[in-house]
Parts: sequence; structure tokens; C-alpha cells
Amino acid sequence: MGVTRKERLREELRREASDILRKMKDPRVGFVSVTDVEVSQDLRHVKVFVSIFGSDEDKERTLEALEHARGFVRTEIGRRIRLRHTPEIHFRLDESIERGHRINALLRTVAADPAARDGTRADDGARAQGGYDAGSDDWADDDDADWDDEEDGDGQR
Repeated sequence: MGVTRKERLREELRREASDILRKMKDPRVGFVSVTDVEVSQDLRHVKVFVSIFGSDEDKERTLEALEHARGFVRTEIGRRIRLRHTPEIHFRLDESIERGHRINALLRTVAADPAARDGTRADDGARAQGGYDAGSDDWADDDDADWDDEEDGDGQR
């Protein structure tokens, strides 16, 4: 099956919205990237997800400027994309990139932590008592007698 009209429109709207925002001359609009666009089923409403670089104050100021320029963006999209009805534009802040950076930073700190690499962790006491070894994904004391009552008959636990 081919790509649906809604998907083609979504991609075209993302491309055009990105170009329009990049060329805006409003000083309140900081560094903005269009990350995604969602189109309603009736093609009347569009959510434009934007990622804004800067502090929380910069993000708030930029979102206010984008809301103020909503009519301009809608008019420009109407000129560039021929549709019977130009959709209403709604801007939403997309923080997924920032979450990804934060997760990456956390993973780097865990990887750089020498205690994590040596296997000397706070859960060493649990391993000494026959508990779960988080470092090897194996049980330190493999006693299946405790698990017999929890099997469901198909060999699965």
C-alpha cells in the first residue's frame, strides 16, 4: 500500500512549518526546530511540535511568540500548500530531545563510575546472602525449590 494523503500532508506541513519558522524575523523566537507534526483526521487542525534551545524563560518567550504568530504561519502554509481549508495551527513544546540528552548524561555518568565497572555496588550484601546479582543477571544461589509453587504448569514462571 502507498502512503496515505494524511501522511503526505503531515510531512509537507512539517517541512513548510520548519522553513517558515526558520525565516521568521521576530526577535522573541529563539532557536526553534520542528520535530513532528500531527494532523487531525478531518485535516482541520495541526499540532506542530517544536524543540526550543535555551533556558525555560527563553522557551516560554518563544512559545508566546509562536502563538502570537500563529495566524502568520497559517497564512504562509495556506499560500504554500493548496488545500480547500487551511488547518488551524497549534504549537506544542517537544521536550523529547532534552529527555534524551538527560538520559544520555545519566548513562555516561553510570558508565564512568568506577564502582559500577568493578562490580562493587550497594547490592553486594544481597549477593552475599544469595539474592539477585544485578551485574550478571543470574541468581547467586540458584535454589529452584522456592519457585516450584509459582510455576503455572507450562514450565514458565
